Amino acid sequence: LKRFLVQAASRPARLRRAKNMTKRDCHGDVKPAVAAKAAVLGGGAFGTAMAQHLAMKGTQVSLWVLEQEVVEGINERRENPVFLPGVQLSERLTATRDVSEAVAGAELLLLIIPTPFIARWLTENQTKLPWTVPLVCCSKGIEESTLRTPYEILVDELPGKYHAQLCVISGPSFAKEVVAGLPTNVTCASKNPEAARRVQALVSSRSFRVYTASDVYGAELCGAVKNVLAIACGASDGLGFGDNARAALITRGLAEMARLIVKKGGRATTVTGLAGVGDLVLTCSSTLSRNYTVGKSLAQGKAAGTGQAVAEGVKTSLALHRLTEQLGVSMPICDGVYHVLHAGVPLVKALEALQDRALRSEEDDDLTGGGGGPAAAG
Repeated sequence: LKRFLVQAASRPARLRRAKNMTKRDCHGDVKPAVAAKAAVLGGGAFGTAMAQHLAMKGTQVSLWVLEQEVVEGINERRENPVFLPGVQLSERLTATRDVSEAVAGAELLLLIIPTPFIARWLTENQTKLPWTVPLVCCSKGIEESTLRTPYEILVDELPGKYHAQLCVISGPSFAKEVVAGLPTNVTCASKNPEAARRVQALVSSRSFRVYTASDVYGAELCGAVKNVLAIACGASDGLGFGDNARAALITRGLAEMARLIVKKGGRATTVTGLAGVGDLVLTCSSTLSRNYTVGKSLAQGKAAGTGQAVAEGVKTSLALHRLTEQLGVSMPICDGVYHVLHAGVPLVKALEALQDRALRSEEDDDLTGGGGGPAAAG
């Protein structure tokens, strides 16, 4: 009897433990956490926004920037006057031009510098970077000279001891909305699930939700291709082609995106997530998107821009054209953007050419294989 009473008394506790275990199994065991210090490497608009986000979580953030004007603006006036003017920044955020100072003691590194400069920056600073903490690349694009994505650059340029901590973040996340604390959801992709979950915990908050994924190539290519497609959508809207045309460009653009991802070894289903359709819809339909705005400007007869002000999609369209030729992947919308920007084809002629292509079945898009067969027709 005594043994029975002891067992009965302990049963509710065992049931509660089992229930809690099931809850963790169903919903994951990752909860938001606060790093003591994080380093954000890159003081542009998005870099500053992410630094501010982490600082508002309670993390001490060191922001590495290139421009002395930005260092002084942040440290003396709590503002990035060049890339994010008018935004009051946290006291927990400090700026420096010294990479070693920025990364010292950091539990998390965010790399947010333009893709064309990543390789050179790593050559100059690799020995200063800790290799036991997550290194998260938020840069987007394709390196023009080598056709590498940012992740591929990191793998090539960093010693193997860094590779287990490499992650990428991608998804619909305008800097102005992130820094304002508006609800934002993104994807953190990594080949190391533990690293992705660590980033998820250290970056997530109520206003900034991070999902994890394993398809690094898919997440990165989505982030690159969507900027080119946004130029096409902006041009279509600028010419008054209407909502139907923009919806078609987005939808067929997703098919192009998926073909390239599969050919590069990623998963077609990645385009259905935040890095794919989420970021694409945002970038293709908002005036906050520089790429969409470039497209509208082209429709008005204006140049795409030069120097620092060039939108990512302008340079990416050139690299993407070369990559698709190399891989044998059909991407007619992106190819049309390339021909307008770099080959002098009139905008209206390029858009009309998309409508004049041979008719075919939408079901010809076989995105489970290597990108060949009927899907190559576009």
